[in-house]
This record gives sequence, structure tokens and C-alpha cells, in this order.
Amino acid sequence: MTHLSILDLVRIRENSDARTALDHARDLAAHAETWGYTRFWVAEHHNASGIASAATSIVIGHIAAGTKTIRVGAGGIMLPNHAPYIIAEQFGTLAHLFPGRIDLGLGRAPGTDGLTVRALRRPPESAETFPRDVVELQAYFAPAMPGQRLRAIPAAGTEVPLWILGSSTFGAQLAAQLGLPYAFASHFAPQSLLEALEIYRHRFQPSEQLAKPYAMAGVNIIAAETDAEARRLATTQQMSFTNLIRGTRGLSSPPIDDIETYWSPDEKAHVQGMMARTIAGSPETVRAGLARFIAETGVDEVMIVSDIYDHAARLRSFEIIASVGGLTTPADTAPAHPLLQAAGGY
Repeated sequence: MTHLSILDLVRIRENSDARTALDHARDLAAHAETWGYTRFWVAEHHNASGIASAATSIVIGHIAAGTKTIRVGAGGIMLPNHAPYIIAEQFGTLAHLFPGRIDLGLGRAPGTDGLTVRALRRPPESAETFPRDVVELQAYFAPAMPGQRLRAIPAAGTEVPLWILGSSTFGAQLAAQLGLPYAFASHFAPQSLLEALEIYRHRFQPSEQLAKPYAMAGVNIIAAETDAEARRLATTQQMSFTNLIRGTRGLSSPPIDDIETYWSPDEKAHVQGMMARTIAGSPETVRAGLARFIAETGVDEVMIVSDIYDHAARLRSFEIIASVGGLTTPADTAPAHPLLQAAGGY
């Protein structure tokens, strides 16, 4: 069975605040745990008024403290924004607080604009050292060697599993070279999905962390009782992507009845390209769409984004997805995927 997981955008809604967004994320994770989802990730975004997960490691701690068994992690940490040593300290600490439950997905993009990159005090060329920084970070999580003078305490020996994230073929090549699991961001950049997966699988080199390729792909799924209601709920994300194109990112907006009144033809074409892999509809529509996506990509795991304005409707969406996706037992009692067993059980 293909594993299903959640990427939460920790969206701040109109007429709400960051604390509510953070608590909603924690509440969703607690429900996801009972529905049988494998992992729950949040992502690093800076200077984005509608996203509350900028301090990603702290948000992960908040969510993990409200759950018991589901894996919690970063999807991802934008490594060019940080010294690998600091990330090792943060995630090593999380690994001690929540043993066996922490994931660390790593991205190469800054996840923000140029002005914010300067405020982060990291040079733009930091992205060029990404492969070397991943290897350095990996070393900090390894058991300390006798006489080792530099250690990222308390990271040494935690062996926090690393993932490489990507929206192009670069990440696929790096994940294959390092023998790491790979997650493709087809929930907003679907164009190179199949090419990237092929490169990753063809070039994969086994490592201590992973014996065989393990691929995940992101997909937007909006589930509701009817196709019409799901399409209406999906307008929240359509407006968000439109605002991103316009350079006017803001708070999450409630759904509207007619999205055609919101975007121009050019904006519509751009957004539809970004959301080409989106599945929105009734339980039967979602079941069929999810099955087609898994059959086409052959991924081991699907990372689901359900960007819905109303928290209750979002919970219901993920509940429907769990049901049609065959999740019937909590993650801690579900059979482990054979690749995960071979790799130490992510």
C-alpha cells in the first residue's frame, strides 16, 4: 500500500492570527495520526504574511508535542538559509525530545525573496554549496568518533533521516547520488515530475540510510461530499496562487462561487499549470484521481496538501482522503513499508 502523508502550509486566515494557524496545524496532526497518515510536515517560508511556519523547528516541536506516533518533520528546511551546524543542533534536539519521529527534508531554494535573503545574512551563492552542506549535516547526525573535536550537541548519534526535496531534476540527481529518499514538489511545480522520478530511480546509489530508491510526490487534494463543493473549496488555493503571481501574497481567503471573476486569462493559465496535478472532488472522484496518480508515478508515498480555508472542512477533506486511500489503522500499528524496514524504519 502506498503511504499517505500531509504537508501543512500552516496558513493564517483572514480574521484570524498565527497562533490559531499553529494550533490548527497541531489539531490536524492529531487527527491525521488517528486516521493512519504516515508523516506530517511543515515548510520554511519567510516574509510570507499568510504562513506561520517560518521558525520551522519550533513549529515541529509544537506539533510533535500534540501527537504521539506520527512522524513530524520539515518539508523542508531551506538549507542555504542556515549553517548546517545550527540545523543539526535544532533537529538533534527534536530527535531527543521525540525519539524516532523526526524527519528532515532539505531544499535548495531560499524560500523567499531577495530582500529577505539579505535579512537572513546568508549570501545568495549559498545555494551553490547545497550538496556539500547536506553531506556536512549528515556527518553531524552520525555517531561521534573518538577524539572528534567538533560535535553538534546533542545531534551526534541521532541519525535523523534526511530527505532531498526538489521541483526540478537537480534534487533527483543529488538524492540518487547520496542514496537518500526523494520528495518532488508536484503540488506547485508538476512539469518535471516524471522525468525527475526516472532520473532518481535510474541513478540511485544505495547508502547506509537507504538500500533502495524511495520516492514521494506532493499533490493537492481537495475532498468534499460533492464535486461542486470541492471545486468551490479549491478556490482558496487558486486565489492564493493567483496572488503569488501578482506579487501580493496575503492571508488565506474564504472560497468564492466563481473563480473566473478573480483571475485574468493569463493568470488562470499560469495557475492551472502550477495546479495541473490537483485532485478536487467527491470521495469517488478523489479515489479515482489518487489511484491514477499513484499508478502513473509509482511513488512509494504521496504527500498531500489540502489548502482549505475552513478548519472543519479541511479536517473533513483529510478524513475522506484517508478513507478512500485505504488508511484504516493508526500509523503506529500499520504494517511498515518494506523499504522503510530495510532502511531502519523511517
